[in-house]
Amino acid sequence: MARKYMIAGNWKMNNTAAEGVALIKDMKAQCDGKCCCCENAPEVVVCPPFTTLSAVIAEANGTPLKVGAQNIHWEEKGAYTGEISGAMLNEVGVTHVIIGHSERRQYFGETDETVNKRVKAALKHGLVCIVCIGETLAERESDQTKAVIERQVRGALADLTAEDMKNIVLAYEPVWAIGTGKVATDEQAQEVHAFVRGLLKSMFSCPCVAENTRILYGGSMKPGNAAGLLAQPDIDGGLIGGAALKAADFLAIVKSVK
Repeated sequence: MARKYMIAGNWKMNNTAAEGVALIKDMKAQCDGKCCCCENAPEVVVCPPFTTLSAVIAEANGTPLKVGAQNIHWEEKGAYTGEISGAMLNEVGVTHVIIGHSERRQYFGETDETVNKRVKAALKHGLVCIVCIGETLAERESDQTKAVIERQVRGALADLTAEDMKNIVLAYEPVWAIGTGKVATDEQAQEVHAFVRGLLKSMFSCPCVAENTRILYGGSMKPGNAAGLLAQPDIDGGLIGGAALKAADFLAIVKSVK
């Protein structure tokens, strides 16, 4: 079975509840045959801030649009000020969660070990995990890309089974291309995606894992470059940052899926 494309929007620390609702309304108004509100579209997910989740979920009700969170803690409850548990995410009705984004690694001490713990917690609560991986510019320029990616993938997926992998989506986001306006060429992105798929093949005895796991590209994907990236054989969609904050841009990326 062919992998179903996914276009996911990471709103980061943007949009109040009112602004998030307005954005979803704008997306629905602009839907014209192949977008987030149509059954024949790719899987489309938006990931608002925690305080915006409930309002966006209510506005998206009745459409195929799915809503995810931007993080999850590995404990069920306790003295973890500022964190949020899987049970809390279940209660508001999210279906997906972003884990291990480079900004979490850079600013908040995320490690491969904590990514793995968050993944296991999310799976326990039935959430689809969008697990981020990616190298910095210094790592790429010193020819460490594959070593870094392998470490991150093996760390994030440690102790997971082939069954667990049914709810795992990987997102390759070269850190040097996130929010910088730079973007990996189609060929650079495809090379890393193919490497990741080969790595999955070596990690899991069931060949279906490598064949069925979706690997998204993130890092300044925009309407102007989306079609070329999405045409690559191992790129199964995008994790979109800035362009996800404008309905027209986000839907243009969705419609770039052929």
